[in-house]
Amino acid sequence: MTPVTLVTGASAGLGVDFARQLAARGERVVLVARRKERLDALAAELGNARAVAIDLGEAGAVGRLMADLAAHDEQVDCLINNAGFGLAGRFAALDGPRQREMIDLNCGALTELAHAVLPAMIAAKRGRILNVASTAAFQPGPGMAVYFATKAFVLSFSEALSEEVRAHGVTVTALCPGPTRTEFGEVAGWRGAKVIDKLSASSPNVVRAGIRAMDKGQVMVIPGVVNKAGAQGHRLLPRWLLRKVTGSIKL
Repeated sequence: MTPVTLVTGASAGLGVDFARQLAARGERVVLVARRKERLDALAAELGNARAVAIDLGEAGAVGRLMADLAAHDEQVDCLINNAGFGLAGRFAALDGPRQREMIDLNCGALTELAHAVLPAMIAAKRGRILNVASTAAFQPGPGMAVYFATKAFVLSFSEALSEEVRAHGVTVTALCPGPTRTEFGEVAGWRGAKVIDKLSASSPNVVRAGIRAMDKGQVMVIPGVVNKAGAQGHRLLPRWLLRKVTGSIKL
């Protein structure tokens, strides 16, 4: 079977840069996202890649994706679990079903994909999984309550899974970026803040830090000095103050 690197959410933002940087060093990349036109264009640009247009948030999507990989005689050697989205606004005012879709994609599909690829990795005694979390994982997020909670799940799950599989030669890395210049804010419906905009990192730099950490087998990486410091707020500040600070930015 052909070893491949599977990149989800590959039609925009971090996913595009993961695909470009990993393909540039010779990895065969399978691009996964909903927007077929974007995927096809990126696959043509990279050359050593193919596109699979699928909505991972749909029931049964992960099973269909794994069947597609098997049909192409491909085995996932590296999984970049990047697919996800956010929603900004007060929980009670946001669309309920859409928030459930966010949980299903950010947490459900990510977990199901990891579970699907791990048996072969463990049998081969090698494999890499990178789950995209966020600095949002380190505190509650009034104004983006469900999104922050999904990223807390991703971080906790990644750390636990890393401990379970490390003896089998498999690494699991949680990438926890802070604000990054992508389509995320526009899709989430967040109006933004000047201070946050000024601190936003470039997507290629965030991806570079994630790949470097994955190659080293690090369990977690937070790109940027400011983000590293901010992620420690839960150790230095009482929870009530963390909630107030985040709420003052997001609400």
